[in-house]
Order: sequence, then C-alpha cells, then structure tokens
Amino acid sequence: MTPIAEPLGSVFAPAKINLALHVVGRRSDGYHDLDSLVVFADVGDTIEAFASVGPADTTPLQITGPFGGALAASPGNLVLRAQAALAAAGVALPHLRLRLDKRLPIASGIGGGSADAAATLRLLASLAGRPPFLWELERLGAPLGADVPMCLRSVPLRAEGTGDRLSPWLGVPALPIVLVNPGIAVSTPQVFRRLERRDHPPIGNLPSAFADGQALADWLGRETRNDLEPAAIGEAPVIADALAALRATSTCRLARMSGSGATVFGLYDDADNARRAASALAAERPGWWVVAARAAGSP
Repeated sequence: MTPIAEPLGSVFAPAKINLALHVVGRRSDGYHDLDSLVVFADVGDTIEAFASVGPADTTPLQITGPFGGALAASPGNLVLRAQAALAAAGVALPHLRLRLDKRLPIASGIGGGSADAAATLRLLASLAGRPPFLWELERLGAPLGADVPMCLRSVPLRAEGTGDRLSPWLGVPALPIVLVNPGIAVSTPQVFRRLERRDHPPIGNLPSAFADGQALADWLGRETRNDLEPAAIGEAPVIADALAALRATSTCRLARMSGSGATVFGLYDDADNARRAASALAAERPGWWVVAARAAGSP
C-alpha cells in the first residue's frame, strides 16, 4: 500500500509509564487487582488514516517504523480490532486505510499496543459522522485491553482494580525521564505466574502536589514500589542490568521498572541530565533501546 501524501488525520500514541504498580489482590476470575500511578511520555507510535483508493484496496493497515517488523497486519492487531469495535458499535466511518508507525518496543511494559488501540479509537472517532463521547470510547476500548481506557485519557492517572477505576492524579510536575529496554519482550502472564505474593498494601493517600520532580521521585522511592519487578527480573535477569545501568548515572533520582517489563525508567532533575544519561547509556549498550523523554504533568 502506498499512502497518499497527506493523511486525513493522525493521532500520537504516547508511551504509558507505570511510576508505581502495587499488586493488591487476586479476584475469583483470576484477574489481579492493581493500584498504579501512570504518566505518559512524549515518545510513542503514530496512527494515520488515509482515504482508500477504492474497492481494489485490500490492505487496510500498513505497519512501518523500527519495530514494525515484529507486528502483522492481521485481524488480531489491536489497531484493526479497535477499528472493528467502532464499526460493530454502528459508528459511521469512511472507507479508510490506516498506517501505524511503530516506534515503541513490543511487549515492553509501556502500553504500546494499548496506546495504539486508543489512538485508533480517537482518530477514527474524529473522522466519524457523529464522534462518540470519551465514555463511549472507553467502553468500546476496555475489551481490547485493560490499559486502553487510561491510554484514551493520556494524562497522569491513578488506576485501580483491573484498570477499570481511573481517577486524575493531580499536582504531578513534568518529568525528565530516560526509558531503557534491553532488547527483549517479556510475557505479562508469565511474570504474574512468578509472583510469590498477591496481596500487597495499596499505595495509600496521594500528596496534593509535589514541589518538583525531585520531590516526586523521593516520594515514589519512599512510599511506592513495582510489585512485579522481582518476578520480571526472575523471568528476564537482564532487567536488573538495565536498572543498574540507570542507577549508575550520576543524576538519576529514581530507577524502576514500568509495568511488567522489560522497559525500565530513570527520573532526572532536568532534560539536559536526562539527555546526557541517555547518550552515555546508548553508547555503552548499543543493542538496547534508550531514549530521553518528557512525561507530561497534570493538566
């Protein structure tokens, strides 16, 4: 498929970063209750929509980007599943071709697939005859993945339960951050199977605001955890290497794993320090995905 020069529309799909993730229980249906704090970064994928060239156009999705080769444009792709969910709900859509520019690692704990699905829902809703409301998109997106509703909002959030209870996380400053993935994909179900305990305490009350990123990093390190981190390291010991590499940078305030891994993050005082740390790590570990980014604060 060769898209036309100008898309009808495009939506950015930002990386979702779990600054904290507590596993607080396991339900009778086998799902886990979580308590998580999430922010969204200015790195991610992009979904674009193009006018179809006609009935002969049988390629509904093109996948490009550095991680595009790991995905297939099959009906199980979350982009096409999001499009199908809108169509099944009776949302009137023009005949379109879609393109996914895949720049986030696959199965890496930063919500890439969920962010792509959410971005697709937002993009297609904007092109629909009657754009669905956000709550309608969240209802359609939830069956695609527990993280899709929060990715639809893409603002700092507290996510509880299975991700079905979302509340704004206020008073969060913008955060200079470095993301590192050591070049592996980690199975989320396998990480959960390795858990030794599934009834950790929840996060508790949140401060009303933080003076700056250092205050937030200090609070996170003192009061919160990622309960999946030990299990993920047991599954993929290289995650511990990535964390150690971040902590060895002189200006890293906090290093932790995001989600179920294998991506880890480091928080820094300012963007220059984050860029310097990312540059040094990329030179030391050329096989790793290393990027300096900015996580947006509360609106």
